[in-house]
Amino acid sequence: MATLLIAEHDNASIKDATNKALTAAAALGGDVDVLVAGEGAKGAAEAAAKLKGVRKVLLADNAAYAHDLAEPLAALIVSLAGPYDAIVAPATTRYKNTLPRVAALLDVAQISEIIKVVSPDTFERPIYAGNAIQTVKSKDAKKVITVRTSTFGATGDGGSASVDNAAAAADPALSSFVGEEVAKSDRPELTSAKIIVSGGRAMQSRENFTKYIEPLADKLGAGVGASRAAVDAGYAPNDWQVGQTGKVVAPELYIAIGISGAIQHLAGMKDSKVIVAINKDEDAPIFQVADYGLVADLYQAVPELTAAV
Repeated sequence: MATLLIAEHDNASIKDATNKALTAAAALGGDVDVLVAGEGAKGAAEAAAKLKGVRKVLLADNAAYAHDLAEPLAALIVSLAGPYDAIVAPATTRYKNTLPRVAALLDVAQISEIIKVVSPDTFERPIYAGNAIQTVKSKDAKKVITVRTSTFGATGDGGSASVDNAAAAADPALSSFVGEEVAKSDRPELTSAKIIVSGGRAMQSRENFTKYIEPLADKLGAGVGASRAAVDAGYAPNDWQVGQTGKVVAPELYIAIGISGAIQHLAGMKDSKVIVAINKDEDAPIFQVADYGLVADLYQAVPELTAAV
């Protein structure tokens, strides 16, 4: 069995989601090749070649793949899919957009956000916001799979794969790049952060996120998250959202401040190793999944916690 893993990267380096998706790809058995598609992505390809268990790296270095447009990337993956039994990618925003197009072009069913490889054709995946686990057996000869990376460990270095150039596929010209606004931060990305401090609707304003959440996160070297309610209210940007409709995370420590614990939020963070909840409502659902809970006014408790760190 041969598997093509699609790398999540920033052209210069491989992102943690790729290392974790590689663990899932390796569990399928057989050889694993990695596709790095981008512009000026040689650095990322060389980093992928060092990952343990990679047979070879395919580098598609072309301006068509510079801005994460789904259509040209899907066309590229399909053009390379011939010798592979499985196409695997992390369930990040980029590949939630791209892999369904790949599955449609290959006329197969996508298997989304797997959390366990039972066998090369059988997988487990969460449904109903993570309240049930579905076991799926695929009869498709070629499988298209996205991986919920929060449930897999990261594969480390130790490989010495070759890097081969892959020809660009014909661009379907169904979309074009107009512009982008990229949020930049010195804090770790949510999906790879070991500690996350999240705020909810109880923060009441964007200024309170800045005043209470961010200083604690910076002291802990943590990423900053938010509930959907806080994002919808404009207290936090979209890329901070944790939950079923945001990012799924599983850090070593998750601190939920002023978050009630709606099902869709719990689906995005309940696999965290240690969960700490601060909420003045002692009946808040978040306390049902918390390892440590503090019933207190966050505007008093959080500054005290920050000062004590």
